[in-house]
Amino acid sequence: MKRISPKVRAILLIIASAFCFACMNAFVRAAGDLPAPQKSFFRNLVALVVALFMFLPDSKGFSLPKGSVVPLMLRSAFGTVGIICNYYAIDHLVLSDASMLNKMSPFFTIIFSWLLLRERLRPMQGLAVLTAFLGSILIVKPTLDFTDFKGSFAGLCGGIAAGAAYAMVRILGQKGVPGKFIVQFFSGFSCLCMAPFLIFDFHPMTIWQLLALLGAGCAGAGGQFTITAAYCHAPAKEISVYDYSQIIFATLLGLVFFHEMPDGLSFVGYAVILIAAVGMFYYNNFYLKCKEADS
Repeated sequence: MKRISPKVRAILLIIASAFCFACMNAFVRAAGDLPAPQKSFFRNLVALVVALFMFLPDSKGFSLPKGSVVPLMLRSAFGTVGIICNYYAIDHLVLSDASMLNKMSPFFTIIFSWLLLRERLRPMQGLAVLTAFLGSILIVKPTLDFTDFKGSFAGLCGGIAAGAAYAMVRILGQKGVPGKFIVQFFSGFSCLCMAPFLIFDFHPMTIWQLLALLGAGCAGAGGQFTITAAYCHAPAKEISVYDYSQIIFATLLGLVFFHEMPDGLSFVGYAVILIAAVGMFYYNNFYLKCKEADS
């Protein structure tokens, strides 16, 4: 039997992670009419337990690198805001719309990396960001009445916050902070931030709602494991575009379990964002190959 190459294995893993994250969003929707902070608390509680079990065996002698406290706090704050906005969008939008708006995060990561890390923003990357933003407008469908599109606006804000959080992760990675510790700190930070909402505005849950939120936590943890494994087998520039398969899974899950279908403008927006993502994917590969050939 022919052995699977590392790149093919990485592609399969990142598609598996996309399926896990789509399932996470579906579980969040299935949990019903619960506040977004309450949903976030239980989802991150599972991630915290998993991260603790992963990090504790390697924690002996660990010390936080100098200058990493502020970006660690900012990563956690932006990540928490991103999750709240994403969960609000999931409750108020078609599942695939919410997922696609959250997938704007890679484009905003480029912007924040340019602003915060002084990484060069090439014209083609800027064009891709602008194109993706225009595609997101087709999904958001802004009107003069904010109440008509507040769910879409929250979804876009979630993508922006996630992009800022990933830029902080890049800073922490450059400082040598382990990824498992970043996940553990973020999960604990998010749970602490959501705790006051649970104390003062707790909504009683049915067994099904609790199981749905725990399912969201397990699916989210599965997504984190598989996407981490994927990037261990192949560089991001070769596989990142396959992460957008989450939109296919989200559309199918939304259709089968919630009987919802995106409208025509949303499909056009999906196409525009995917074109921008694929274009940036091939441009990055071409640019890096040319750079390697010149060196």
